Amino acid sequence: MAKKKVCKTCKLFVETEECPSCKGNQFSNSWQGRIYFLDTEKSYIAQKMGAKSKGEYALKVR
Repeated sequence: MAKKKVCKTCKLFVETEECPSCKGNQFSNSWQGRIYFLDTEKSYIAQKMGAKSKGEYALKVR
């Protein structure tokens, strides 16, 4: 099982070659912790992390 890749800019887990959230193309396979946001506008943690859309995010990216 391969590790998921994470966008270094917005910390969103992606499967494509371009991040759908920030349109970035720099990814990392080294991350720690995961969180899934269903409603980023109502989530205090999502606002602090800068998450713009629902989805799975890494808490720490190296």
